[in-house]
Amino acid sequence: MPHDPAHADALASQFTHVRILLGMVVGLGLTHLIRHFARIIDRPVRERTYWVHLLWAVSMFVYLLHFWWWEFRLAHLTQWTFVLYLYVALYALLLYLLCAIIFPDSMEGYADYEDYFYSRRKWFFGLLALAYVVDLGDTGLKGRSYFEGFGPELALRSLIYVVLCLVAIATPDRRFHAAFVVAGLLYQLSWIVRQFETL
Repeated sequence: MPHDPAHADALASQFTHVRILLGMVVGLGLTHLIRHFARIIDRPVRERTYWVHLLWAVSMFVYLLHFWWWEFRLAHLTQWTFVLYLYVALYALLLYLLCAIIFPDSMEGYADYEDYFYSRRKWFFGLLALAYVVDLGDTGLKGRSYFEGFGPELALRSLIYVVLCLVAIATPDRRFHAAFVVAGLLYQLSWIVRQFETL
């Protein structure tokens, strides 16, 4: 059956159907981030920035681009169900929600982005930890051999991110948050280059 051209065309059509929704959600997230980056450039005095917050916003920008890139592997699924569709759609929506939290539509009630970031860190890092758990399931959807191809690093990476996110929820320590975002972004870029350079 998988070698049947009609079946292959049907699967390609189903994947395209799913990717349209994922593309819309990713596009909304990227637009949200870029709009707020532009707002900061436009109002540098009024919108006082905080470099740790800005690096997390950059990290989310990279995460969204990476998400769109690696979801191409879903094209290899041999059957689509509503549950699978719902899973990847909710994953995309979770990433959009993280983008919406990192950059609010209004800064009313906050002195600056530093004040905002630490007041909302529990929501942001709680959802980010959830995203890394969901990512394990998303990777598993692409097949056992694909999942195992990452070796122990994939599970270890997710575990460490979740633990660090839980620490970030618990502490407002500026040094920890600075180290976390720098190390996290550098590792994220390394992970992409080493594991996802080509489809």
